[in-house]
Amino acid sequence: MTSLAGIRVLDLSRVLAGPWCTQTLADLGADVIKIERPGSGDDTRTWGPPFLKDPAGLDTSEAAYYLGTNRNKRSVSCDISQAEGQALIRELVLRCDVFIENFKVGDMARYGLDYPSLSAVNPRLVYCSVTGFGQTGPYRERAGYDYAIQGTGGLMSVTGERDDLGGGPQKVGVAVADLFTGMYATVGILAALRHVERTGEGQHVDMALLDTQVAMLANLGANYLVSGKVPGRSGNAHQNIVPYQVFEVAPSPDGHKDHLILAVGNDSQYAKFCEVAGRPELATDARFLKNQDRVRNRDVLVPLLEPIMKTRGKAQWLAALEQAKVPCGAINNLDEVFADPQVRERGMVTEWQHPLQPALRLVSSPIKLSATPVRADRPPPMLGQHTEEVLRELLDCTDDRLSELKKGKVI
Repeated sequence: MTSLAGIRVLDLSRVLAGPWCTQTLADLGADVIKIERPGSGDDTRTWGPPFLKDPAGLDTSEAAYYLGTNRNKRSVSCDISQAEGQALIRELVLRCDVFIENFKVGDMARYGLDYPSLSAVNPRLVYCSVTGFGQTGPYRERAGYDYAIQGTGGLMSVTGERDDLGGGPQKVGVAVADLFTGMYATVGILAALRHVERTGEGQHVDMALLDTQVAMLANLGANYLVSGKVPGRSGNAHQNIVPYQVFEVAPSPDGHKDHLILAVGNDSQYAKFCEVAGRPELATDARFLKNQDRVRNRDVLVPLLEPIMKTRGKAQWLAALEQAKVPCGAINNLDEVFADPQVRERGMVTEWQHPLQPALRLVSSPIKLSATPVRADRPPPMLGQHTEEVLRELLDCTDDRLSELKKGKVI
């Protein structure tokens, strides 16, 4: 039995933030019914290459982007711009616990699928809206995309190399504003479901990418609010801990530059690092004794450490530092990530039996539950793959009704 067995989610979200949320709910056992536009489906189905290959090695219409965000779901094609499609959604809502959408503010009301309309149909419904700026405020009608939100929400002002070293604004390599919002939406939905259990009352979960990005400024947001000082970019260095950054080490065996992450988190670890580095006097130097001293004297300490770090190769440093229990790490490319023995041991890749490829490898859920393990039994669906199955199962649709819906291009 999975944790969310018996919970049914009607998913009208597309692209990343909403689908990331519903993929997590699906992993936890919820029956997620993904509503997609007939003919085209989720936008990310075409966001490639790369595309899934068929047995002959040719590209299919299934983009890797889509496959990575929609496992364990069922796909139903339905045109919600038609009255018949809207009626179909309202029928399905009667049999669902959660409804999630990421349309522009006001779009769902035009279709009669907004929260007031659907909660009148199903008062227990947990209705989640995911938008760039939320349902209120002066920006509510703006389109909000991850890249822009990383900028507007301050993340790009603290990401990238220091300006005095030639840096400039830099986005994160994956769409973190979308992903963070998807995870917060998951938490909000689970909390709302708990409220339904206690009271029988559903509610509207209003998730905004900008809100989430501001929240995820974390310690840097707190630094500014407490001090009034605007933090800048610090490259691969930590704003509040020293030494906690990337260092160049001796070249790799093939002669290329090599690096490692040194992540000294406290004074004891710093003293251990100095011993490993053969410079114990740096641990007793009054300028570097405590972390607050090292932060204030960063521009003195780091130049002293840089030539020391170049005296050994990455493997030598990692072995010595790990033995001394000083936090450190390699900087892996994705080939190295998926070959890593720890990643393999933790089962972070799952093989799926997809209709177009019998052995589709995708990243697994990171959630490990001892009593109710996550599910891994349904690969990402092809467009409309489960339309008839779901409509027969939940709405007792007859052959005649299905035929009429197809004829009208509602499904």
